[in-house]
Amino acid sequence: MLPRLKNIPQLQPLVADYLQELSKQHFSGDIATSYAERLSLATDNSVYQQLPEAILFPKTVADVVILTKLAQKDIYKSLTFTPRGGGTGTNGQSLNNNIIVDLSRHMTQILELNVEKRRVLVQAGVVKDQLNQFLKPYGLFFSPELSTSNRATLGGMINTDASGQGSLQYGKTSDHILGLRAVLINGEILDTQALDCKNFVEQLEQKKFTPRVKHIHQEVFQRCSEKRAQIINDLPQLNRFLTGYDLKNVFNQDESEFNLTRILTGSEGSLAFICEATLDLTPIPQYRTLINIKYNSFDSALRNAPFMVKANALSVETIDSKVLNLAKQDIIWHSVNELLTEDTENPILGLNIVEYASNDKNKIQRQVSALCQALDEKILNKQDAIIGYQVCSDLTSIEKIYAMRKKAVGLLGNAKGSAKPIAFVEDTCVPPEHLADFITEFRALLDKHQLSYGMFGHVDAGVLHVRPALDLCDKKQVTLFKDISDQVAELTRKYGGLIWGEHGKGMRSQYGEKFFTPELWQELRYIKFLFDPENRLNPGKICTPLHSDAELYSILSPMRADKDRQIPIEMKTEFNGAMNCNGNGLCFNFDVHSTMCPSMKVSKNRLFSPKGRAAMVREWLYLLAQENVTPTQLDFQQSEIKLTSLVHKIRNSVQKWRGEYDFSHEVKASMDTCLACKACASQCPIKIDVPSFRSKFFHFYHQRYLRPLKDHVVANVEYIAPLMAKQPAFFNFFNSAKFLQLATEKVLGIVDLPLLSNPSLQQQLVEIGYQDRSLEQLEQLTAIEKQNMLLIVQDPFTSYYDAKVIADFVSLTQKLGYQAIVLPFKPNGKVQHIKGFLARFAKTAKNQADFLARVATLNIPLVGVDPAIVISYRDEYKEILKEKRGQFNVLTAHEWLHSEQTKIQKQIETHSVKDAQWYLFPHCTESTALPNSAKEWQQIFTWFKQDLLVENVGCCGMAGIFGHETKHLEMSKEIYHLSWAGKLKGKNLEHCLATGYSCRSQVKRLENFQLKHPVQALLTLLK
Repeated sequence: MLPRLKNIPQLQPLVADYLQELSKQHFSGDIATSYAERLSLATDNSVYQQLPEAILFPKTVADVVILTKLAQKDIYKSLTFTPRGGGTGTNGQSLNNNIIVDLSRHMTQILELNVEKRRVLVQAGVVKDQLNQFLKPYGLFFSPELSTSNRATLGGMINTDASGQGSLQYGKTSDHILGLRAVLINGEILDTQALDCKNFVEQLEQKKFTPRVKHIHQEVFQRCSEKRAQIINDLPQLNRFLTGYDLKNVFNQDESEFNLTRILTGSEGSLAFICEATLDLTPIPQYRTLINIKYNSFDSALRNAPFMVKANALSVETIDSKVLNLAKQDIIWHSVNELLTEDTENPILGLNIVEYASNDKNKIQRQVSALCQALDEKILNKQDAIIGYQVCSDLTSIEKIYAMRKKAVGLLGNAKGSAKPIAFVEDTCVPPEHLADFITEFRALLDKHQLSYGMFGHVDAGVLHVRPALDLCDKKQVTLFKDISDQVAELTRKYGGLIWGEHGKGMRSQYGEKFFTPELWQELRYIKFLFDPENRLNPGKICTPLHSDAELYSILSPMRADKDRQIPIEMKTEFNGAMNCNGNGLCFNFDVHSTMCPSMKVSKNRLFSPKGRAAMVREWLYLLAQENVTPTQLDFQQSEIKLTSLVHKIRNSVQKWRGEYDFSHEVKASMDTCLACKACASQCPIKIDVPSFRSKFFHFYHQRYLRPLKDHVVANVEYIAPLMAKQPAFFNFFNSAKFLQLATEKVLGIVDLPLLSNPSLQQQLVEIGYQDRSLEQLEQLTAIEKQNMLLIVQDPFTSYYDAKVIADFVSLTQKLGYQAIVLPFKPNGKVQHIKGFLARFAKTAKNQADFLARVATLNIPLVGVDPAIVISYRDEYKEILKEKRGQFNVLTAHEWLHSEQTKIQKQIETHSVKDAQWYLFPHCTESTALPNSAKEWQQIFTWFKQDLLVENVGCCGMAGIFGHETKHLEMSKEIYHLSWAGKLKGKNLEHCLATGYSCRSQVKRLENFQLKHPVQALLTLLK
């Protein structure tokens, strides 16, 4: 039995006093102090880990003013604060062991749009893609691009002065910020905007700034004016140049305007809390064209980049073979394989993606034609190792290419083995003309240490992202981490560049002094002194205040690996999904129609994300190791029912009821809201499979604490349902009785129990003239007799609660000239896995696997209609049974139909059909695990002369048992209304189809309408 985990860092008394007083100050935001919530923001996309003292989630600018003014009390002057946005930084920019102020949860409003002036006012927590989705109908967009655009907040982009693809024409974030509303550490509001240099003093007076705000303006204006020549001459002349405090661009090009905004952009929250921003917008170009140029070596792609830049394109992106190969192994590749064709003898080992964009169609055509003509000549003359190119001008294809590139970046973190590609020297910037030579030396440096690495980047700007693979659990490689950092810093200086071309300084701030003259370094420190003299905002980043003895964070600051290396390897291996999370944050995707992760989307609590849950499990394993728990104690084959441990479970559960702390309870709370949809297992670049390690955690948690009665009931539903189905009317009478529903809700915590199918499946099969055959009879058939047969593998939910789907599928196959045999029902065990009954699930799975392996020897297709159950045979069964699974393959209905295309198309020619518009609402597990499923359903419907539109929807919120649990009822409904409700609204529900039993159940509950399975729709099309 695992121990109680109670030795955790406690909240400091001073912090607790501050938070208690804050809650009395009309602070309307959230205050988080639990160890779990603090851990959820202890990491970002870097290697570092810093445990916050507490977390504040303000809702308004007034909240930020309240928390800062309270912090001015003498008693609280030692407290420090760090602003945080999306938390996607690769250098620990928003990590600190102080009070974190997270503006991403609530400050997400787009406040004002002026289409004529092309400007928008937003709060800091607005996500970049969220803003562009809002702006698209107006023909405008916020142009700075970055690979994390679906979760990066504008506040974070401003604080790191983010930029990416297309920066040569579109510029950086700071080039599009017209003004900011920020809050200083003393609680004063700082509004910035362009001021006329000639009338600077008069304008300051007109603005009625506070004395401090006026003083800051005056000092920055005067000092940057006096040192203008030195600033221009001594700073590197680079497109991506990032100082932290942009001394150069506080004046515009003709030096007619001064804007303090430029000091705040790139400041990483070290000067003020940026709360609102007025942004300059760009018209969406009407015409875009990509030219994907393929090379037989990455070096050739790099050396060919200057030629691309001279072609005056919007952007030139590059990807190496390692990143491309990772993309090829991911589900993302199916969307681009026709856009990036290759032959096996001449694979793509380097790729340049060149984009042209304009409102002038003829101009783009001329530019594209000129570049293609030049490429044709190079290919003909076998120059520059170009092996071909492909052009795409439709927006869908362009977006697919960029989506592949974005996801491929994250896929680097999913490398096999203990060494993982990590971001620490990965956004160096040098003049583009020096890039190839710089990379040659860079590669030699990494090759000397025999490190593998992936490369991608923006060659038009001289920025290349290089991620060497290291295992930081090995202390020797931590030393190597430092050595490489130092050597790359020197190498970058040699080529006139910087080590932070794009992703900010963060924990690399110590290198700052190397790249500035002593005079300019002092100017940066003076800026920090002006805004934050007591070093209370994100201390340790960018620089320290003038005259301060404080130090900057070291490159060897506390890392996640410091704890991870203390966990036994066997334990890490068993929970490798949680251990491998690198914090890339794709699970924070703002898009409500994205399948990952529904509980986080509605709660806005990152503890309920795959990243948050992975962090909980890592800490749980670490605390277990601290309590000397050995890998041998993690035995998944232990029975859940042991009389000898029952007394201990009762005692521990009583202690839990009395409020005794155990960190395991916090882990349990974060796991309970997982819907087990498994979108993370395919959508996350690192393939963080939360349901897998969640079930393992539940297994061990309930070795110490009693399970609720509900868990035992639902884990046995597959055994109970077949018995009840013999008398469906009798049991439905009681299940629908109000008193029993109330008792079930109060005693078991289960609501809205579904009614059994009446008539039952067996009765419906008799009605359609179904003829059954035993397994023994099937084994006597010849190969010819088996040709037009299929075997339907039952699942407990469809067979006993939505039996008409099975009966209609049998009817459909009969009308198509097939003979379907419904195999005897045997429990699948999926609910047992979800609830962590792993020993029992192993037995259930072995029994079903043995049966299906025997049936598979008949060489008759095995088909199931519920995708979640079918996929479990390929996923959970392989994980739990490994080599004991046996040889069998169960197809989904669409996979079987698609495989029989030739026969089915011939058969349906004899039937009359009607034209209609159908809508498919895919099951989230199916759409992520089988990304081609929707497309294949569309193809099947075209055989029947039907148009099937696939709706892009997230989770329906039911997720098997989740939506029936009382404690999750409201969240289940919120998730449904997040995506499904809006997509169903206004449609003819008779023509809306759902493949998942859970999805149909949720719609029936909330819309009082039973959707069809696609096979039922196909049946209606046949006479």
